[in-house]
Amino acid sequence: MESAETKRSTIDRMNDVFRRIRERGDDGVWISTVDEADLRARAATVPADLPLSGLTFAVKDNIDVAGMATTAACPDFAYLPRDTAPVVRRLLDAGALLVGKTNLDQFATGLTGARSPYGTPESVFGGGLISGGSSSGSAVAVAAGLVDFALGTDTAGSGRVPAALNGIVGVKPTRGLLSTLGVVPACRSLDCVSIFAPTVGRAAAVLRVARGLADGDPWGRTGSRPAPDTLRLATARSLDFFGDAGQEKAFAAGLDRLPGERSEIDIAPLLEAGDLLYRGPWVAERLADLGVFLAEHPDSVLPVTRQVLESGRRFTAVDAWRGVHRLRELQAWTDRLWDTVDVLVLPTIGTTYTHDEIAEDPIGRNLNLGRYTQFANLLDLAAVTIPNGCTADGRPASLTLLGPAFSDDTLVGLAELITNGNDLMTIAVVGLHLSGEPRNHELTERRATLLGATTTAPCYRLYRLPSGVPGLVRDDSGAAIDLELWQLPAAEVGGLLAGIAAPLSLGRIALADGTEATGFLCEAYAVGAAQDITAGGGWRAHRSASERQDA
Repeated sequence: MESAETKRSTIDRMNDVFRRIRERGDDGVWISTVDEADLRARAATVPADLPLSGLTFAVKDNIDVAGMATTAACPDFAYLPRDTAPVVRRLLDAGALLVGKTNLDQFATGLTGARSPYGTPESVFGGGLISGGSSSGSAVAVAAGLVDFALGTDTAGSGRVPAALNGIVGVKPTRGLLSTLGVVPACRSLDCVSIFAPTVGRAAAVLRVARGLADGDPWGRTGSRPAPDTLRLATARSLDFFGDAGQEKAFAAGLDRLPGERSEIDIAPLLEAGDLLYRGPWVAERLADLGVFLAEHPDSVLPVTRQVLESGRRFTAVDAWRGVHRLRELQAWTDRLWDTVDVLVLPTIGTTYTHDEIAEDPIGRNLNLGRYTQFANLLDLAAVTIPNGCTADGRPASLTLLGPAFSDDTLVGLAELITNGNDLMTIAVVGLHLSGEPRNHELTERRATLLGATTTAPCYRLYRLPSGVPGLVRDDSGAAIDLELWQLPAAEVGGLLAGIAAPLSLGRIALADGTEATGFLCEAYAVGAAQDITAGGGWRAHRSASERQDA
């Protein structure tokens, strides 16, 4: 029997969930949340022996939850469902606690996270980086530590691109493995429900519960594929990183950490299949469900979303059949691939973008983001996205493991093997994360170890911001600033960043010995009203001087 102390602990966790949500303010993550009192009441009654007991989760707001409006990020489209989607019901029955429904690119059309009237989430890595979409809110909710896991959907990469841009795990199951009944369709024949989690183990636990057929779901499937005795890995012979040398280097380093040998293949047939999704007749499938609403409420749809949907009208029935025939040929090529390869390893995304960069070319850069994701559902593949450290300038990198339909367990097993032997990343800290300071526990809780103390090169200034937080700014007229170097698993970096608010973000810090390390830097615009504390040489010296002065 669960003790009263355990019950109190669970309720305290629920209180912390909403406290963290309030602290983040208007971050564009949520469209609706459950009533706090109702969540506490449910938390107090959930049996402790259920598979997901006490774990909090969110669902993308194109998935039905009875009594909560489903908007698909379009207010005029909103409706109040009578029934909860079966995939959500499975999680609730397993003891998971629903916190709310998350933001998305309108009608799940986009990979940027910048196409919603409910706000625009930013990656937890800061620096103006997009969160990725369309499952933007779900990914950020997990990466920011607001919930333990979340559901998204994935048609062209919406369960993988946001995972990549927030340093978390994204599982895109085999089509139909998780029921899509109660999900607003994007492309019915391709849609999947996806899972976001901070670790592969957590994602695997959710997958075990969420998979299964649902009565009345015509797209549901079951199946299995035996795990091979020895994994045969492959990667692409040629890849386009869109000029991003940092991502190219990170991917090469990630490949070097893979177990065993790997071959190289030409992935041109896969990329051609992916082009059928938005440049071919499959974009017209989106009109099969949304065409009437679009015709009757054209002004209710965002211009960029409307442009994408309307592009489907240019394809004829003849075009559609030609596309079906060509896809069948490409599917046959892909089926033969699995005779010699078990897992294909690719970068999830070739590059990252800021919100400003997306605004310059919202459709072209969206296509770039989907370069290595949008063929997966067309070719009936399973996929798992995992963190792959960071680029030298502090941007997230990731790998995606792809396999044939029903290879989900094999992919999860490999992902767990890779991340359990995770590479380590060094972080430089100058303020509240120093040893003995109030936020140092955020490092130690993530298995970080102290490498030692040093100083920056003599080209920085340290400020006490109006919020009381220290901020380090590059300034050639500055001085050497005390810092510590900490090493932690790369997969934990996203969770650490979740607690770092603007104007701080990751960047490269020059050290006294001439090397560089990734660390927290402050945007220069934020120091106008700040106190310059450079003369003390570091945060601890400033704090000690302040304490003596107060005494």
